[in-house]
Parts: sequence; structure tokens; C-alpha cells
Amino acid sequence: MKLCRFNDNRLGLVEGDHLLDVTSALDALPAYRYPLPTNDPLIANLDMLRPRILEAAKTAKKVPLAGVTLLSPVANAGKIVAAPVNYQAHYDEAEVDPGIRFGKDIVKIQTIGLFLKATSSIQGASHGVVLNHADRRNDHEIELVAIIGKSARNVSVESALDYVAGYCIGLDMTVRGVEERSMRKSIDTYSVMGPWMVTADEMGDPHDLDLVLTVNGEPRQKNNTGNLLVKVRELISWASTYYTLQPGDLFMTGTPDGVGPVVPGDVIDARIDRIGSMQVKVRAA
Repeated sequence: MKLCRFNDNRLGLVEGDHLLDVTSALDALPAYRYPLPTNDPLIANLDMLRPRILEAAKTAKKVPLAGVTLLSPVANAGKIVAAPVNYQAHYDEAEVDPGIRFGKDIVKIQTIGLFLKATSSIQGASHGVVLNHADRRNDHEIELVAIIGKSARNVSVESALDYVAGYCIGLDMTVRGVEERSMRKSIDTYSVMGPWMVTADEMGDPHDLDLVLTVNGEPRQKNNTGNLLVKVRELISWASTYYTLQPGDLFMTGTPDGVGPVVPGDVIDARIDRIGSMQVKVRAA
């Protein structure tokens, strides 16, 4: 299934160029009182909701995708886990581009490990990116995002993909500078998620997907997830040895080469095989 959140937190089942409004299926979600759960209720209950979504789709209203506001497919991510320089070609370009390095050594992912981004940076495709620190270089970075589907702690590499509910496209926007990654990448709107979630059963193996990003139609990034230095299953297993992953946590798996600056007025088109594409407008703060 392709599931999206749209307009006023409604739930859609995406089919071609339209969606079916299956918001009524959310009535089956448990009611909560304080303290609230530390996960995303939709993702945590996705297996229970699946038959209700399909039933609701039989009589659901069709809505053209072109007329809706697409929100992040996950509303309540507990954390964003991110993988730095996880493609060799991106490592190579960072080594020689002073605008990326900013006077710092580029350390391989196997040494430096993973980092966390603030969940307040999450935004849907329709909202776009609001550039902060416009006097500095702000770069686009397309990434495959794995959405964790159930609690994961000390999981094996072999079983790691069993903990994934689905996948979406992510833009890991970055302001260049000397600060730590987690600060420069956690600005509001700098984690664009979308356009929808493709469930893991429909996606299949995430390790042979083409990623393509253009800015105003100009090709910038093009690679394949088969070239990840640390594969998706290895990333999830690795992270789970440090902290518990919860339903709705977002795992940004790394960006390929071709990263570059954007300015207000630019339009980013990000595409990943078997997911689709999202168009993201860039504007000034």
C-alpha cells in the first residue's frame, strides 16, 4: 500500500494520480491518556488497521493528488536517525569540495557512526523548505528513508528489515558550517518526508533503488541504493545496539554524490524507484 497524510491530518490510500480518503479507518486506533505513547500510533497499529483501510477504500471518495496538501507520512516520529557520508561517491566529493568540508576532515561512517536530527525539522512535501541562514550555503540531499514499524533493540542484521513498516523519500537539507551535523541539519523544515509511505511488503528489497534529484529541471543527484556503504539492514541493526527504535522512528540512510546549494525560488524534484516523486519548493525565511 501507499499511504499518505493530507490536508487536515486525513489518511489517504494512493492509487495512481488520486487517493482514496480512508480516514474513517483511524477510528479503530486506541484512545490515549497521559502519559502519551513514545511512538506513532498509526505505524504501531498498521497491521491491525490494514484490513480496515482496505474495507474503507471500497466506498471511499476519490480525491485528485494534485489538489491536496501532502503532510509527512509519519506524524509522531520519536527520533530521526541519520547516516552520514554513506555513499563512496559522496565521500569522494566531500573530500575535495571545501564548501562541503568547511575545513573539517571527512570521517568515514564506519568510524564516526550515526547521528540524530530533531523531529521538529520534519515537514511534508507540500510545505516545502524554508531557508534559514541564507547567507550560508544550504544544500539538498536526497535519501531513502526507512520507517520503523515495531520496537527494535539489539536486532540481527538478518532480521533487521522485518522491523520496517515502510519507506519514503527524504530530503536531508543541510546548512554548511563548522557546527555539528545534528545542529546544521535540524533546522525547521530541513527534514522533508514524503510524498507518502510505501509499505515494506510492496517495496521489497530496498537495496536496488535508483535515486534521482533535480533542481529546476537540472540534474544534480543520481545513484542507486545498491551503492550504500552500510546497507539498510546493517544500519538498523547497528543503531539498535545503542538505542531502542520505536514505531514511527525515521531512518535516513544517506545521500549520494551531487549535493549542491539551493536558493529561494528553486523547485526540487526528488524521485526514488517504487516510491514515486515529490516536488518541494524552496523559499526564504
